[in-house]
Amino acid sequence: MDMERNLRKTTFRLYPTPKQEVALQSLLRSHQQLYNAALEERIDCWRKTGKRLSYADQCKSLTVLRRELPEWAEAANCSSQQMTLRRLDKAFAAFFRRVKAGQAPGFPRFKSLQRFPGFSFKTHGDGWRFTPGADWRHGTLRLLGLGHLRARGQARQGGDVRASDVLHRDGKWYLSLTLDIGTPQRQRTSNAAMAFDWGVETFLTGVDHAGEDVRLDNPRWWQSEKDHIKELQQSVSRKRNKRSNRRRKAVQRLSRARAKTARRRLDWAHQQTAKLARHYALVATEELRIANMTRSAAGTMEEPGRGVAQKAGLNREILDTAPALFTSLLRCKVLETGGEWVEAPTRKLKPSQRCPACWALAIKSLSMRMHACAECGHTEPRDLASARVVLSWAMGTHHGQELAGIGTRERPYETPSSAQQRVE
Repeated sequence: MDMERNLRKTTFRLYPTPKQEVALQSLLRSHQQLYNAALEERIDCWRKTGKRLSYADQCKSLTVLRRELPEWAEAANCSSQQMTLRRLDKAFAAFFRRVKAGQAPGFPRFKSLQRFPGFSFKTHGDGWRFTPGADWRHGTLRLLGLGHLRARGQARQGGDVRASDVLHRDGKWYLSLTLDIGTPQRQRTSNAAMAFDWGVETFLTGVDHAGEDVRLDNPRWWQSEKDHIKELQQSVSRKRNKRSNRRRKAVQRLSRARAKTARRRLDWAHQQTAKLARHYALVATEELRIANMTRSAAGTMEEPGRGVAQKAGLNREILDTAPALFTSLLRCKVLETGGEWVEAPTRKLKPSQRCPACWALAIKSLSMRMHACAECGHTEPRDLASARVVLSWAMGTHHGQELAGIGTRERPYETPSSAQQRVE
């Protein structure tokens, strides 16, 4: 039986020499030109013939191009150029998907060099090779035609190298490796169970199987950095000449400030999710639909929305907490410990509207932050009550689930203490 493929991405910082920096910029430019040329080819084909070009068609064109123009063959590795064509093909696939769904289409655009993120390799050893250091700390990237580049970073578990992306952001170069880590393993200190509810006022409000509260305060990254970032944004806006060096440097300062905030947010999320995954064998939460939660309230010209500024501020605070990022990291880490991750069906269960004591439903507006049940009199903070509902559903401990038409989980979770009581 083959080991299940478990892919993870890890990022290293690259430190090219001045000569390698020039070569990397040239390589990036060749991929950007290929992307734009392939996009133009697709547009011309549709205008002239009414037919779509596929990824396979453009790979054939690339073969002819490399044969007739040796400078294109010397510019970059063939499989790497195919990955650039694949990126364009994915952009068109996403465009047609949005058209069918009735969403804003977002036709693929021509990329400037500043907006082109980087280039990719698909097979380890085909034009590139990464040699990690001891315990996968730092390493060396060898690129065909460029030589060896120093890489700093660490892959926590290591693994088999599958693919890579060489990225250029804010004047710096990065290597994003795709690793097959097989069956990941993390240590866990207990077999406790917990459920949590995400929020803006308090980032995480949860409860464990023993009834103890679990809380994480909202770091509010945007609030702590907004004055500095607004000042940098205004500095960019004051420089009207988009090709001036002063504006370019102002844009770089703004990009670095935003990147620093993003790194702080990611580092905090990694630390907190690692602590939770080490302690809990089961983690439950409700399904989140961030796109629906952050939908604009502007409306249309015929039917303008209400409270647009307030909703825009709420959307900014929601996105600042990055709930999807936190949930994704926590899910991966829980599964790596051999634990269980459960997502409750929000629309059926209605955790924020349901009483954890008597399972009764009561409609609450978003501004109501306390749960006060009219049926049984149970009162507690709304987020905590929601977490109790999710935990009861995940562990299958509430007898009113079937009566509510929700159903129970096929395999309810049992803590070691509850399993021992059942045996006795």
